[in-house]
Amino acid sequence: MAFHGMLAVLLCAQAVHAQLRTPKPLTFEGGLGAGPVYVVPVEGMIDNGLAAYIDRALNDAASEEASFVVFHIDTFGGLVDAADKIRKNILDAATPTVAFIDKNAASAGALISYAADRIIMVPGASIGAATVVEGTGGEAAPDKYQSYMRGLMRATAEANGRDPQIAESMVDPDLEVAGITEKGKVLTLSSQEAFRLGVADDILEDPDAVISAFGAASAAVVEHRETGAERVLRFLGSPVLQSLLMLMMLGGLYFELQTPGVGFAGLIALIGAMLFFAPLYLLGLVQIWEIVLFVIGVVLILVELFVLPGFGLAGITGIMLVLLGLVASLVGNVGLSFPPLMRFTPAIVTVASALAMLVLLMITMGRMLPRSSRFGALVLTPALSSASGYTSAETHSEYLGRTGMTLTPLRPSGAMALGEKRVDVITAGEFIEKGVEVKVVDVRGNRVEVRAVV
Repeated sequence: MAFHGMLAVLLCAQAVHAQLRTPKPLTFEGGLGAGPVYVVPVEGMIDNGLAAYIDRALNDAASEEASFVVFHIDTFGGLVDAADKIRKNILDAATPTVAFIDKNAASAGALISYAADRIIMVPGASIGAATVVEGTGGEAAPDKYQSYMRGLMRATAEANGRDPQIAESMVDPDLEVAGITEKGKVLTLSSQEAFRLGVADDILEDPDAVISAFGAASAAVVEHRETGAERVLRFLGSPVLQSLLMLMMLGGLYFELQTPGVGFAGLIALIGAMLFFAPLYLLGLVQIWEIVLFVIGVVLILVELFVLPGFGLAGITGIMLVLLGLVASLVGNVGLSFPPLMRFTPAIVTVASALAMLVLLMITMGRMLPRSSRFGALVLTPALSSASGYTSAETHSEYLGRTGMTLTPLRPSGAMALGEKRVDVITAGEFIEKGVEVKVVDVRGNRVEVRAVV
C-alpha cells in the first residue's frame, strides 16, 4: 500500500509538471491581420536611434495591415528612456506583437520584451537583470531610479496579464518571490524557468517556427531592416560617440581661444557641433531652442574673454547655458516639458565624461606640447639660445679687455669711462677709489666686471 501511495504521488507530480509545460495556444485576442509578418531586429545597445527605427517599423507594419510583428531580440540593454519609448510604442501598437528572445533580453531588453503581446524564447535564452545602473561602472543607481524602473516593469507586466511580482524582482534584489527568487539576488530566468512561470508563452527554435506556431506559415515575411541613414544616426547618437563629439566641440573651442585668428581648432569645434546636434535633431531629441541656448552660451563666453575685463557674470552665465544646452539636447523633451529626473542621468553622465576628457586633454597637451619637436613649427616659437646669438638682455662683449678710469668709487659697483661712454661696472668685491685705471675682465649680459690695473 505504501508503495502504491508513493507511485500515485509521483504520477500526480509528473502530471502537474507536464501540465505546467504544456504550451498555451499561440493566438492573439484580436486575431491576425491580413498582411505579411514583419520580423524586426532589436540588437545591440538600446538607444534613441533604435527607438526611432522601431517606431518606423511599427508604422510600416500598421500601414500594410501586417499579421503580426516579431521583434527578434538579442540585447544586454541600454538607455532606460529609449527603452521606455519603445515600450510605449509596442503597447500602443495596433498590430499584434511577439518578442522572440534569441539568447539575451537583459535589463532594458527585458522591459521591451514584457511590452509585447507574446514572449517566445529559444532554448538557452535568458530574460531579466533589469536593475538600473549608473555610467559604465555597473554600480546600481539610487533607489528612486530603481523605484521608477520597478513601476515600469510592474505596469508593463500587468498590461499584458503577466505576474507583476516576477517582473519587479528582475529590478530589485531586495524583493523576494516565494519559490522563485531569494532576497539579495536580482532575478534572471532561463527559457525553461520563464516558460514554467508564465513569463514566456513557448520555447521555439527560430522565427520561422514562431510564424508557423501562430498559424501564419502561408503569410509573406518581411525582414525589416534599418536604412543606411538610420544606422548612421544610431552610430552618431550613441552615448560614447556623443561624449567624443562634445570633446571635439569644447576642446576645439578652448584651443581656438588660445591662438590668434580662426584656424584648425575652430574647424574641429564646428564639425563636432554639427555632428553632435544634427543626428539628435533628426532623432527628435534636440529642439531649436536648445541649439540657440548653446550658441548664446558660447557668445557670452567670447564676449567675456574679448570685450569685458576679468571673468564675471557673462562668462559664468555662458558656461551655464552651454552645459544646460548640452544636457537638454540629450533628453527627450517637448518644449519645456521634461521627463522624470532619472531620464537626465545618462545625459549628465555623458556631459560629465566629455568634461573630464577635456580636462585630461588640457593637462596632457599642456605638458607634452612644449616638449615636442613639432611644437615650435606649429606655434612659431623656435629656440632662442645664446649659442645662436640670443640673450635675455643687452650685452657689451666689445668692452672685454678694454681699460678706462673710474668715474665714481666702486663699492663694489659704480661707473667708469670707456672712451666717451659712461658704463656701469662692478668689481669682484673689492673697493676701488675714483680716478683709478681699471680693466674690463668679464661681461655677462648687462654685468660688466672690472679689476684695477696694477
